[in-house]
Amino acid sequence: MRAWPTVEVPTIPATPGSYQVPERVSLVTTNDRALTAVGPERGAAGLYVCGITPYDATHLGHAFTYLSFDLLNRAWRDAGLEVRYAQNVTDVDDPLLERAMDTGVDWRELADGQIDLFRSDMTGLRVLPPDWYVPATSVTGEVADLVNELVSRGFVYQVDDPEHPDWYFRSAQAPGFGAESHLDREAMLAEFVEHGGDPDRPGKEDALDCLVWRLERPGEPAWESPLGRGRPGWHIECTATALNRLGAAFAVQGGGRDLAFPHHEMCAAEAVVATGGEPFARAYAHVGMVGLDGEKMSKSLGNLELVSRLVVGGADPMAIRLALLDHHYRADWEWTAGQLGRAQRRLDAWRAAVRADRGTSAVPVIADLRRALRTDLDAPTALAVVDEWSSAVLAGDGQDEEAPGQVAAAVDGLLGIELG
Repeated sequence: MRAWPTVEVPTIPATPGSYQVPERVSLVTTNDRALTAVGPERGAAGLYVCGITPYDATHLGHAFTYLSFDLLNRAWRDAGLEVRYAQNVTDVDDPLLERAMDTGVDWRELADGQIDLFRSDMTGLRVLPPDWYVPATSVTGEVADLVNELVSRGFVYQVDDPEHPDWYFRSAQAPGFGAESHLDREAMLAEFVEHGGDPDRPGKEDALDCLVWRLERPGEPAWESPLGRGRPGWHIECTATALNRLGAAFAVQGGGRDLAFPHHEMCAAEAVVATGGEPFARAYAHVGMVGLDGEKMSKSLGNLELVSRLVVGGADPMAIRLALLDHHYRADWEWTAGQLGRAQRRLDAWRAAVRADRGTSAVPVIADLRRALRTDLDAPTALAVVDEWSSAVLAGDGQDEEAPGQVAAAVDGLLGIELG
C-alpha cells in the first residue's frame, strides 16, 4: 500500500565541534526509564510506529504521536543515519467492523476512506512517510506463519472452546515478559481490560494470554490459513509486520503511551520467543496523551479535534504542526483553541524573520536546535531558540546575509516547518 508523498529534507550546515552538540540522539525510553542513546552510531536505524485503525478521522492525539516520531526520523537523518521506517494500518479489527455495522458502510470502504483522509493529514503536516506502509489485510499469511512458529516453540495453544477454539499466546511465560512496561501483574490485568484484552474468557490458560488468530465468525472477514479460516489478533499483526521488514533488534518501537501495555509488551514477548531470544526493539518510546474537555482525546469517547476539520476551517497546517510541537512528546496536555492562534502568530514572526535580508548568525541557532532535538526530542526548547533568533532579526539585529536562509533550512529539516 502506498503511504503519502515524500518531503524533501534540505541540507543543513554542519555545526563546528566547539559547540559540543551530541553526536547521537537520546530518548527517555520506557524500557530503560532513563535518557538512552537510540539508534546505531552509524548505518541504518530501524523505526516502527504503530499505525491507525481506520474507523474515524485523524485527531490531534494521533497527529501528536506521528509528529513526535517524525522529529526522531529527522534528528536521526541529520545525525547521518539512514532511517528504515515501517508503519502498519490495522484495517481489519473489531472497532472497525463494529463501526461499519453501525453505519451500514462496507468495512473495506470505511477503511479506505479513512486511510485516504489520514494520508491527506500527514501530507499537510509534512510528516516524512514510512518506507513500508502495511495494511493488516496484506499480511495475514505472514501472521499465520509467525503463529505456526510460536506453536512449534510451545507458546501458542487453542482455547478450550468447542464453538470458537481461537489461538492464544502464552504471554506470561515468554522470557522477559514485563521488561518493556515495568508493570506488575495487577497493573497488567487492569491495563489489559482497558485496552481490548479478554482476561476472563473461559478456556484460557492464563488471564494475560493474548489472541493471535481469531477463527471465523458469521459475517466477519476471514482468510485461509493452516490455523483455520480466520484473521490476525491485534498484537501479532505488528510483530509480523515489523520483523519481516526491519528484522529483530531494530532501534525503536514507538506509539502513544496507551500502547505500552498490552500492545508493545505483547509484541516484544511474541518476537523474543519467535526469534529464539532476540529483542523485538532495542528501545520503546511512548508519546503523552492529548486531552480535550478534561478527558483523553479518543475515538471511543468521541471528544475529538480533527486535523482535517481545523484545515477546512482555514488553519495553516504549519500552524497546527507548531501548536503540537509546543509540547514535549512525553507530556500529557490539553488542547485549547487558543493554542492555534498563538502558533499562527509564532509562524508569522518566523516567516517574517527569514524574509529579512540579513540577521544574526545561524551557527549557534542550528547548534542549539540540534542539541535540543538530540536530547529527548525537546521541541519546546527548539521552538524557543527560533523565537529568540526571529525576535532579534525583526528588531534589526545582525548583519549575516546567509543567516535567514540557513535558519529556514534548519527549521524545515529539523522541525518540519516550511517557512517559504
